[in-house]
Amino acid sequence: MENKQTHSLDEPDVVVDTKSLFNIDVDFEVKGFSKGSDYVPEIDPAYLFDKDTTQAILAGFSRNRRVMIQGYHGTGKSTHIEQVAARLNWPCIRINLDSHISRIDLIGKDAIVIKNGTQVTEFKEGILPWAVQSPMALVFDEYDAGRADVMFVIQRVLESGGKLTLLDTNKVISPHNSFRLFATANTVGLGDTTGLYHGTQQINQGQMDRWSIVASLNYLPVDAEVEIVLAKVPSWKTENGKKTIQKMVSLAGLTRNGFMSGDISTIMSPRTVITWAENAEILGDISLSFNLSFLNKCDEIERDIVKEYYQRCFDIDLGISKNLEAS
Repeated sequence: MENKQTHSLDEPDVVVDTKSLFNIDVDFEVKGFSKGSDYVPEIDPAYLFDKDTTQAILAGFSRNRRVMIQGYHGTGKSTHIEQVAARLNWPCIRINLDSHISRIDLIGKDAIVIKNGTQVTEFKEGILPWAVQSPMALVFDEYDAGRADVMFVIQRVLESGGKLTLLDTNKVISPHNSFRLFATANTVGLGDTTGLYHGTQQINQGQMDRWSIVASLNYLPVDAEVEIVLAKVPSWKTENGKKTIQKMVSLAGLTRNGFMSGDISTIMSPRTVITWAENAEILGDISLSFNLSFLNKCDEIERDIVKEYYQRCFDIDLGISKNLEAS
């Protein structure tokens, strides 16, 4: 971290035009940085912004709100925050709160260093104190999978002016005026009732209450999702190609409806549709690419149902068993 340039500016210094950057109008002023840094994400010019989610994220940046984005996997929750940050020139880093992230990873730990030719023990601050003191947007991915000891560390900085106390050094850190905090989660802190997201935890409701904005980003209408896939895989931007992508997205919709009704336990995310289109571009075979991109990930006892979805959309029989045909 130390070798990178955090930022040449401490405060956002330019008012941005949200209409031209995000194709939405907001009722509050949004500022960004005129100069970038090594931590500003790269702009994806093909990215399509969801209006409500973008407004929530912009409120987080402009008014220092704590924003959590909740939704199914593959909907682009983390990417959405990064792409807003990219257009605001706001430094942004992501931390995945998997089970290996511990309190000392966030806060810091004692380390042996050489000073004046002598070994001494010195406290090295972790990523959280460093980020809190910087003009930085910190994104906690998979927030509902974090360990309890980690969550209570994060709770200290959830207040907009929340100070971070380092007990190891008797130091109290005040957050930088341009420090921002975001999180993404598959659930809303109540645990997983679907069976899709093993490892997620219930979140202390006192902590959930400190997230001032919780936005939901789930699957988009068919036409919007088609545009996203075409933007990511432009080789399909032909008349026939667009029709094929529409069928792919319609099939993805059937898997989501099937999941919600309890027929299948695996759903096709927009990310999977994009992967399918990319694989089909490489292999030149829609059906084979579907098998390799999605079908082989499904439970064997559910594959006939998924094949039936495929037949509905593409009018191609992938080999549905007689039992399903009879039903």
